[in-house]
Order: sequence, then structure tokens, then C-alpha cells
Amino acid sequence: MQFVQGPLLYGLIALAIPVIIHLFYFRRFKRVYFTNVKFLKEVKEETSARRKIRNLLVLLARLLALALLVFAFAQPFLPQDTEVKKGAKAVSIYVDNSFSMSSLSQDVPLLDKAKERAREIVSAYNVEDRFQLLTSDFEGRHQRLVGKEDALALIDEVEVSPSVKRLSQVLVRQKQALQSSQNDEVLSSYVISDFQKNITDLEEFADTTVSISLLPLISVQERNIAIDSCWFDSPVQMKNQTNPLVVKIKNYSQEDAENVRLALKLDGQIKPVGTMNVPAGKTVTDTVNVTILRNGWHKAELTITDYPVQFDDSYYFTFNVADKVNALVINGAATNKFLSAAFRGIESFNIVNKTTQNLDYSSFSSYDLIITNNLGSLSSGLNFELNKYIKNGGNVLMFPSGSANKDSYNAFLDGVPANQLGVNEKSERKVASINTEEFVFKDVFENKSALFKLPVSQENFVISRFSSRGEESLMVYRDGSTYLAKYRAGQGHLYLCAAPLNPEVNDLVKNGEIFVPMLYKMAISSARNNKIAYTIGKDEVLERPNKAIGNEMIYKIKGEKEEFIPEQKVVGSQVILGMNNQIKDAGFYDLYLEKGKPLGVFGYNFDRRESELQYVSTEDLAKLTQNNPAFSIVDSSKNANFAELIKERSSGIVLWRWCIIFALIFLAIEALLLRFWKVD
Repeated sequence: MQFVQGPLLYGLIALAIPVIIHLFYFRRFKRVYFTNVKFLKEVKEETSARRKIRNLLVLLARLLALALLVFAFAQPFLPQDTEVKKGAKAVSIYVDNSFSMSSLSQDVPLLDKAKERAREIVSAYNVEDRFQLLTSDFEGRHQRLVGKEDALALIDEVEVSPSVKRLSQVLVRQKQALQSSQNDEVLSSYVISDFQKNITDLEEFADTTVSISLLPLISVQERNIAIDSCWFDSPVQMKNQTNPLVVKIKNYSQEDAENVRLALKLDGQIKPVGTMNVPAGKTVTDTVNVTILRNGWHKAELTITDYPVQFDDSYYFTFNVADKVNALVINGAATNKFLSAAFRGIESFNIVNKTTQNLDYSSFSSYDLIITNNLGSLSSGLNFELNKYIKNGGNVLMFPSGSANKDSYNAFLDGVPANQLGVNEKSERKVASINTEEFVFKDVFENKSALFKLPVSQENFVISRFSSRGEESLMVYRDGSTYLAKYRAGQGHLYLCAAPLNPEVNDLVKNGEIFVPMLYKMAISSARNNKIAYTIGKDEVLERPNKAIGNEMIYKIKGEKEEFIPEQKVVGSQVILGMNNQIKDAGFYDLYLEKGKPLGVFGYNFDRRESELQYVSTEDLAKLTQNNPAFSIVDSSKNANFAELIKERSSGIVLWRWCIIFALIFLAIEALLLRFWKVD
């Protein structure tokens, strides 16, 4: 047994008072008259014995009553399986309100059960204790301690949310709120969740300053199949062509799923794709051929048939087909007529020819491909701007001049980094092979084994071969040296040709079956991850070309049900937009400066972590937390007197009420002894 107010036990000294009263009051003599003194001795002896017994019983009753009153003020309690700490308490309660909590627990959703448990926890504490309510939304208003009535009101407002948080993040957030409490408060936290396996990482939390109680809720196991993700085979989607879309579908249940129907809704038109079988616990992929008939932004939605868990049965994505592919050719001298003719043969290309004297560096970001043709040297300014352009996702194709200043070129190549230009060998050399597995030449030739004319050069620079530069050979000479190389830098690519583009020394421009598709694929290639879909709740930003003029124009995001202003930051020619968890519903969202003129369309989907309805059992929870004494597990399946259970865990079995009851009983016994036990 322990005491909340231990120093009050010094009040037991007051037990001397009944003893003193007994010694002095009950020893007083009384005069008794007898008519016959014959039996005086017998009466005296009998009366004295009865009085002594009664007085001892009265003394005992008084001592016990007084001792119990002292114990009552000292507030005794019996500690339970967890350590009971004394003093005012700061309590944090996490209610998992993710999608999985909408599953049923017997006859009610888990979230309703969780809210009921949270109310009972709050009710089990005293009025002077303070509380934090935390949900998966991590709202700012939940990051503070409030009183008992406010905590109960916040619990009533909790609803199912698409947000998903790992439990280690939850515990860190709870600790931050509790540390803002007063120094003398006892810190406790409760985690009410279904403890899905993909969010339960309690072993990563090592803090022991906060007492953590885990309340697992058990749901009925559900069958669930979800569209996990999708992506295009090609980094850029093209008009009037078949664009393969890969769809990934996962079966999260332990039963095989047969005849799962998959459909694609593109720009409002539904196209049934077919059915598929998904083995239990497995993932399957399917390819959907998407034919695009117009330029601009496209909205697409993939759907499957599944019941009862349906939040992950749709997948929204968007993509943009550009009207034109813009290319800039920087010429060292005259314009290369063969190069211009090659671009004119591609309908969707727009070519701009400029010299180094009339370049506008600020316009580089508007081009998909920049070609340097026959430049004698690269100035430091052009060097810097080309490197910046590549790292931001641009593509550069470089044909050096035969009389190039190698030092200026190599300074640029070092910054990429790429292999350097060596000696210029003036001898005829023939290209031996093309890398048809790389994106530039992949799917270009129907018959890869066909004999077609390969480029021949009369002079070429020897390109160094440092493996650390990450070179990928696209075309090589017969001796294995590089004719055309590719280097990845940041989000873009550098393509370096060993020979000048002068048709007198390099007949690449005369090989249309190679040169034209090569230019096209280089322009649309990208190392940047062109996202076609985003996940609600993840800290993802949108990056778009900045179209705002001045500070008065504000970007806005508009969905089917909501419209808001995102966080906006202009970096160079780009604007970075932060959502800050303002998107709550899956669907399409338009970005615009002026109403009715969207600058982009984005598809948002619910987090698929909630799709995996696999839970950590109570036994496994105990194993995960066995090395941290701060953790304890509460059996929340006990429906009766759950609040009393929490109260006993936080305060132990309280005994002061029993002390008062027994004190009153002993006082009553004393009164009865004095009133009805006559010894005179």
C-alpha cells in the first residue's frame, strides 16, 4: 500500500489522545449506595471486569476510527501492474482515425469504439488534470493541453480521415505536447489504434520519460483488393500514338480474387479494360494502351470492383501532352541546313536558331532540347547556364567544332560531370553499333537486326573513358570507342557527339532513319520523375513554370468540393506550391491564376498504406515493447467498468473512501458501547 499524501501520516500521533482520555476519564471513582454490604465485594469485582472490557473496546474503536481518518487524508492506494506516480497529471490520448478504423468491431466501427474509450480515459482522471487529444491529422489545435470538458468536446469532433501516421511519429508528437506541461506533472500517453503492421514501429521509440499505454482494438478481417499505382512506359506522352500504361493491382487478403474488373475513364469516357485474377497476398501488373487524340491536360481514372473496402478502388492521375516540342540550336557560324530540315520533318517540333551573340539565357527553361552546333568555345556564362539548365531537367546535345577550344569544353564537361574531349583524330571511322536498349533508340526500329547505314566520320575527338562519369554509350565505333554518349546530371541529360556536325566530316545528318528519331527522343527524354499522381497526406510539392506577374496574382487550387490557396514560393522561373494537408478528398484538382484558365491538373489519391488490413496481435505488441519499460498494454476488450480500470492504472486501487466508511463504523460502535453497555 502507498499514500498520495504520506506526510499526513504524522497525524497518527493523535492516537495518544484517546489513550490519555482513557487513562484519566475512566479511572474516576463513582459513589454507589448499597442497602446490604454483604455482596459488595462480588459486585465490585464483577462491575470492574465488565467496565474494563467495555472501556478497552471503546478505546479500540476510538483508536481505529482516528487512525482511519488519518489514513483517509493521506489517501492510501494499492498500485496495480503499472507504476503509479503521484501528483497532477498531463495526459495525451491518440485516437487513430485513419480509414482502417472504419472497419467493424462486432457491430460498431472501430472509430466509435476508440472515441468511447477516449471518453472513458478522460473521465477516469481528476478535474485538475490536463489533456491532449491527437489524431492522424496532426492538427495544430491538437498540439496543446486542455481541460477535461474541452478534451471531451474534441473527442466528439473526431471523424475518419485519409491521413496516415506511423506510431513512432505519433509518440514523438505526444511527447512534444506533454513536455510543454508544468514540470511537476506526471506525463502519460494513450495510443488507441488497430495497430496495422505497416504503421506499428514502436521499437523505434526509445524514450522512457513518458508512461505509454497501448489500447489495441480488434476488427473483423476484411477482404481487400486495391489499385496500388500506375505509370507510363514512356516519360513523355505523345499525341496520335499508343502510350502503354502499366497498372499495378495488389490483393491484401488471404483469399484469391477472381474476375476483378478493371476500367479506365479518360476525359469522361469509360473504356472497359478486362478482368484479371489476383492471387492471395500477391501483386499483378497489367498494361493498358492509351491512345491520345488531342494536346493539353488529360484526366484519367482507373477503377476496379471490390467490396467492402472501397476507398482504394479508384486511382486518379493526370498527364499533359504538349502542343509543341521546342528546340534551340546555338550555332557557332552558319545555320546547319540539314539540322533545320530534320526538325521541319517533325510536325510537333518548333526550332529556333540563334548565335552566341544574341542568346537570352532566361529563356532556356522554355526549351525541351538545346543543341550546340560548331561552337569554337564555351564562354563562362554559357557554361554556367547550360549546366544549370541540365540539372533542372533540360536536355543538351553537343556537337563540338573541329577546331574547338578543348579547355573551355572540358571545363563545362567537368561540371556535368562527363568524360572529356581528347585529341582530334582526322581519320575515317565507322560506327559499328547502336544501343537499341536505351530510351533514345528503343522501339525506333521495327527490325533491330536489319542492315541499315550507320554514320561515318572523317574526324572525331577521342572521348576519355572514366567509369566514374556514368557514361552510357548510344553509338560506338568499331574499336569500341564512343561516337555518341549520354550522361545524366541532376534531372536532365547531356548528349555528347565525338564528331562535329559538319556534313563534310560527319554524315549523321544524312542518315534520316537514325538522325530524325534520335532528335525527337532526345527532346522528350527526361531524368525527372514526371509524376502523374500524388498521395493525400504526404509532404509533396507541385513545381510549375511561374506565370504570375507581380505579387498581386495568387495561385489557387480548386477541387470538386473545395478551393484553397496553397503555400507559394517562386524560385527562378519556377513556382513551388505546398499543399500543407489541405487536400482531404481523392480526385482532380486544378491550378489556376485566373478562374476558368487552368495552368495544370493534378490527381490525388488516398494513401495505400491503409489498404493492408494486417494487424499486430497483442502478443506481438508485447514483444515489440518488451525492451522499453515505459510501454504497457491495456486490454480494451473489457466493456464493463473500463473507466475504473484506467483509474486504477493511473491512481491504483483507491482506499480513502473505505477508510472513511470504516471510521464511521467504529465511531458508531463506540457510541453503541457507551449507550447500551451499562456497567453501573
